[in-house]
Amino acid sequence: MRSFLVAFIALCLSPALVQASASDLTWPDLIDPAVQEYDDPYRDLTVDQLYDLRTVVRLRARLGEADVSPEAKPRIEERLADTEDALTKAGIEIDWLLSQRWIVADRRQAAMNAGNPDVDGQIITLAGFAIPGPPDREGFKTAYLVPERGMCSHTPPPNPNQMVRIRLGDDWQPTRLHEPVRLTGKITISPSQESMYLVDGRVPMNATFLMEAETVQTFEQPAVPRTLAGHRSLLEKPPVTGRQKN
Repeated sequence: MRSFLVAFIALCLSPALVQASASDLTWPDLIDPAVQEYDDPYRDLTVDQLYDLRTVVRLRARLGEADVSPEAKPRIEERLADTEDALTKAGIEIDWLLSQRWIVADRRQAAMNAGNPDVDGQIITLAGFAIPGPPDREGFKTAYLVPERGMCSHTPPPNPNQMVRIRLGDDWQPTRLHEPVRLTGKITISPSQESMYLVDGRVPMNATFLMEAETVQTFEQPAVPRTLAGHRSLLEKPPVTGRQKN
């Protein structure tokens, strides 16, 4: 009976079954669709109108400061009146629009951060570009998966719900920025914040998701994935026969 249980557990944890039970996802699948559509009155403003709106906020704040000189105050008031007049003539309700700014900011943050609850706790397969990360508090090797090459180095990081922090095993980790990989494992909504030094300086690595990677496939390797526990480095060249090394 004991040997049957051991064999059953080993079978359940086998890489082949992990692969077979995994859902093949694309990056848009990670985004919570419920918070993507919202009213944003700032969306239709032109660049000049947004600039004028910021000018109104700045000038109103300046007039409320105690150190405004009697000579400067009329000039500030005149510029404020001209800017407000231009916005009003364009049909913009300045005070109402300003009252909406924090509401809209919260909506934008939710759209960028919220993970799709339908994928939480699922076994998935996701392809992307891996960035080496520091060990976590429990000593596990980590990496970050992003949807496009260059993100976080030459271009800004993606939204948090388009970044996955990866917890790796002992036998593989990316050795360079943006190594193309395809990972399979359990993904959970587990927001994290990290700051790392990359090509252009320190970069905020804010990820909505955590994946416990079970199998990894690099694009330089044969199509058959390997487990993270019990294989040689995936950076090794495959044998001439195309078979994987044990």
